[in-house]
Amino acid sequence: MRTVVVTGAGRGLGLAMAHRAAADGFRVVVAEVRADLGERAADGLRGLGHRAHFVRCDVADPASVDDLAERVGELGPLYGLVNNAALADGVGGRVFQDITTDAWDRLMTVNARGPWLVARALLPQLLAHGGGGRIVNIASDAALYGSPRLAHYIASKGAVIALTRAMARELGDRGVTVNAVAPGLTEIEATEAVPAERHELYAAGRAISRPQRPDDITGLVAFLLSEESRYLTGQVIAVNGGFTMH
Repeated sequence: MRTVVVTGAGRGLGLAMAHRAAADGFRVVVAEVRADLGERAADGLRGLGHRAHFVRCDVADPASVDDLAERVGELGPLYGLVNNAALADGVGGRVFQDITTDAWDRLMTVNARGPWLVARALLPQLLAHGGGGRIVNIASDAALYGSPRLAHYIASKGAVIALTRAMARELGDRGVTVNAVAPGLTEIEATEAVPAERHELYAAGRAISRPQRPDDITGLVAFLLSEESRYLTGQVIAVNGGFTMH
């Protein structure tokens, strides 16, 4: 059985992606900083008959990431990684010049450095798989649109997009594809505190005006983890109902 690691899989979009990966036949490692959420997520997957393991992981802590890699290595060959963990709850509201240095550094450490740390730690196992490995980085369409009052979040997700392209160049001939998914404003826990005017902006600007749900995104992630995506790498795909078009 092939293993996929999903970071930040304790709730919201990460949990939805973990469920989809499990439904597609993968053993899922729920990598989550909050033990209560991670254990509940893994228990829920096992309750549905799936193979799932919880590993507590703080993607901002290199030692914690190394522990994740060690624990994953005990399960056998690693096939895929979904880099989803990020700070998103309540991060908006300030213009760029009012963002504190601490707030900037905290967001960049988790959202930009975290995916690099996790990919770096798990890469030897992805390469040992013998080809066909997959990395999917979760970015945000905010980095494509340039949403106001989110400069540090946008910068962090822009870094994820750039990292995706750099990794794809380096890993293409080593059998690992690297792509990014850039969701729009999705109805999950992390967006409950988003101001109403931003929800209204998305509703007015989408080609598909209905609210975005997690299952609007999980299908694309499933494709990027599949064998059918073997010749697709270095791409950033926005899933936002046509709010941005490229």
